[in-house]
Amino acid sequence: MKLLEYEAKRVVQEYSIPVPRGDIATTALEAEALARDIGRMVVLKAQIPVSGRGKAGGILFADGPDRAREVAQGLLGSTIKECPVTSLLVEEQLDITEQYYLSIAVDGLAKSYVVLASTEGGVDIEQVARTTPDKIARCWVDPISGFAQAKASEMLSGFNLSSRTTDRLAQILVTLFSITLEKDAGLVELNPLVQTSSGEFIAADARIIIDDNALFRHPEFAAHNLAEEATPREIEAKRQGLAYVDLSGDTGVVTNGAGLAMSTVDMVHYFGGSPANFLDIGGGGNVEITKKGLLLVLSKPEVKGVVVNIFGGITRCDLVAQAVVEAISESSVKKPVAVSLMGTNQEEGQQILSEAGVVSFPGMEEAVVGILKMQRGNEHHR
Repeated sequence: MKLLEYEAKRVVQEYSIPVPRGDIATTALEAEALARDIGRMVVLKAQIPVSGRGKAGGILFADGPDRAREVAQGLLGSTIKECPVTSLLVEEQLDITEQYYLSIAVDGLAKSYVVLASTEGGVDIEQVARTTPDKIARCWVDPISGFAQAKASEMLSGFNLSSRTTDRLAQILVTLFSITLEKDAGLVELNPLVQTSSGEFIAADARIIIDDNALFRHPEFAAHNLAEEATPREIEAKRQGLAYVDLSGDTGVVTNGAGLAMSTVDMVHYFGGSPANFLDIGGGGNVEITKKGLLLVLSKPEVKGVVVNIFGGITRCDLVAQAVVEAISESSVKKPVAVSLMGTNQEEGQQILSEAGVVSFPGMEEAVVGILKMQRGNEHHR
């Protein structure tokens, strides 16, 4: 469960980490009233469950109550990154002198938590890792052993910070670790944690993801609207009974089985692509469900091509092929589709695809490589 920014900030505030003065607004008049109460320049932030909202126009500034009302009128009811904006966080603008990145996350490969800190806050940590990896400190922590302030201070020692700054950042990291354990979080992130001209450290932005399997232990999150986390396409997929998750790439993925879907997503990454979604159509091979799934993926504007990867156990490959052909025919947008069929009625399915002019491949690797080549070929000809 992804908490919205204002929800995450309420959590960190409970643990005595300061946040900017402000509150949530669902109308332009509420935004105006909040700006008047704050009494200085404010920032209005769309409350949506996706990253990158700032670059998409979801974070705007206002120099007074009247301007705050105008900005709120433009943001509320709009759609940012396919998410409807129904609420805004209206906060004081901070006088920032330094920005830091702090986070605790689950590292599945290491089977532990990883603590991250950087002196380059306010930007994507992936970008920092690519351009200035020396500005990131990492520490893997066994939850049983815990994470003490001495360990946090040691982790930060390579940053050439003052002792006061190191001590305060270490305190906050230890607090974030406590939040992670006590709230069953998979991620707790402050980006940025800022230092103001007065020397105070304030969480200018916060992000928390709670493990869905632990929600029964956390009645405090019962009021959270899970629908706010989902993109419109995820909501539609749920309505249709499809296991679908939006991702940020441009290669669509349609498979039968969660494990096969994850493998296909990994394979797209491995060969230099970027998956646009996770979609498991299930094991039944129903023509209508398969067709709806492919049409859903094709309808995503960012998708430049789709790989359909099917292993036919109880799923009949000929029915999947029929669904693929019908979906391509019915889709209002024409994008390349590469198909891999293996298993029950494989030959019949491949024959159906061949007769319809749909490209098929003998296996998953070939299909992924094929769709990426098709996508790059289309880009080259534009």
